Amino acid sequence: MKLINNRNLYKAAFFTCFILISIFTVSGMAKILDFLNTGADRGGMLRLATESEDIYLPKVNWTKLENPARKMEKNTLGKLERDYLFSWYVKNTALQNNDYKGIDDYYTLNTRQNLYRTIKHNKSQNIAIENTTLKHFPELEFYSEDGQLVVFTDKNVIEYQKVYQNKQLVTTIQDTTTYKVMMLLEDGFWRVRHFQKMEAAAFAKDTVRAKPMYTIKNNVILKNGTPFTIKGINYYPKNSAWDTFGDLFNKDTIARDFDIIKKANLNSIRIFIQYDDFGKAKVLAEKLEKLKILLDLAQSKKLEVIVTLFDFYSDYSLDSWTLTHRHAEQIVNTFKDHKAIIAWDLKNEPNLDFENRGKENVLSWLDHIATVIKENDPNHLITIGWSNSVEATHLAKQMDFISYHFYNDNTHLEYETNTLMKSTNKPVVISEFGVPSYGGMWNFWEGSVTKQAAYHKKMQAIFKKNDFAFMSWTLYDFPQVPDQVAGKWPWQKLRQKRFGFIDIHGNKKPAFLYINH
Repeated sequence: MKLINNRNLYKAAFFTCFILISIFTVSGMAKILDFLNTGADRGGMLRLATESEDIYLPKVNWTKLENPARKMEKNTLGKLERDYLFSWYVKNTALQNNDYKGIDDYYTLNTRQNLYRTIKHNKSQNIAIENTTLKHFPELEFYSEDGQLVVFTDKNVIEYQKVYQNKQLVTTIQDTTTYKVMMLLEDGFWRVRHFQKMEAAAFAKDTVRAKPMYTIKNNVILKNGTPFTIKGINYYPKNSAWDTFGDLFNKDTIARDFDIIKKANLNSIRIFIQYDDFGKAKVLAEKLEKLKILLDLAQSKKLEVIVTLFDFYSDYSLDSWTLTHRHAEQIVNTFKDHKAIIAWDLKNEPNLDFENRGKENVLSWLDHIATVIKENDPNHLITIGWSNSVEATHLAKQMDFISYHFYNDNTHLEYETNTLMKSTNKPVVISEFGVPSYGGMWNFWEGSVTKQAAYHKKMQAIFKKNDFAFMSWTLYDFPQVPDQVAGKWPWQKLRQKRFGFIDIHGNKKPAFLYINH
């Protein structure tokens, strides 16, 4: 009996050892295969994909998809385009940081060696390159019958580049380049096998466009050929300060406010769109619908609208350009034919970001956003709401008219505005001005409703004398003001709450008599 028990024990031990050896063998083989399967880390690739979708969305327009060997499937085209754009994102990031992260996942062996050499050289010279592509126009040349190989020409790729050495900006470059690209399908992902720079292709000529409603002649805005002077006001609903399109959005409230504005013989309003609020690069349909309601109401009341984009936005880094381009493109394309809009204001007071974000970064971003808007909407004018007249000469050639905000002593108004008109030879709009009626201890009792009225009376006399275009700040006093607008301290907030012509109870203040001349 003891012998039999020993045999059973040996058998159990043998089978246990066999199972353990098998497990370790399979595990080891899996690791070896994983190591040999270079670039097949799908989890890592998916993470890179998610990152790039968050910060990299250049415009892509396939201009040709005909192929004699095999028809390009819609699903395949989507994957190909995704992986191709991710290859750009990976390359841009690698050149900026001088590391090799993600290159193996998106480039085959031969192509990645060229990138490695470039990165090695740049690292040795302490060179870093920030790069982004803004537009791609690929044409399919070949798609193999087995679905494993694609060749296409990416025409007129618009690239923007900043080159740094020893952390100092050396140069900025904008270029339009064409590339011949070959991609292979490996492990379910498209990788770049061949990437050759070619001469840029010629753009097709623009189609003939209808004549826009608003045009510019010398320093005058014309509406259907007739001089038009903007006499307007900056608008937020009373209980939705800096949040026009939020949860309190109400069509009837806005309609009543527009009636007040129209009965005051004003002809224009200025409104604000916040980048985050509208959904960033993927603009929210419900926000576009609210904007449409507001614009339709303005049109029905015969009020013209200046739409200010990118309010409270301050990221001008190259990595974010494609996202802001997609944001502007969606909004502008949606309303490019709306007759209530007189102009797009690219950004509210961008010069306030010069110090913290870099003046050249801000101006470069504005320059490109202006191009995006004009390409997508040739029917409306563009401007920038600068915080003062001194900064308002920036990018004047790209603007249709000049906007600046005036909060100085009104004795300087004529000089500043006339100087700006002469130096730019463009129409000028004072798109913000005003004083608060607040007279409490936090401003040493300097303000009052009487002083506010006197200020607006004098300002309107100057506007009338010179036929200046104006937009006052603002229709209402506000019960609440967000901290990011004026700060959290009472001497900041209380003042900002009392710029309106109508108080929080709905009563017209003395200044309302001088809301217009």
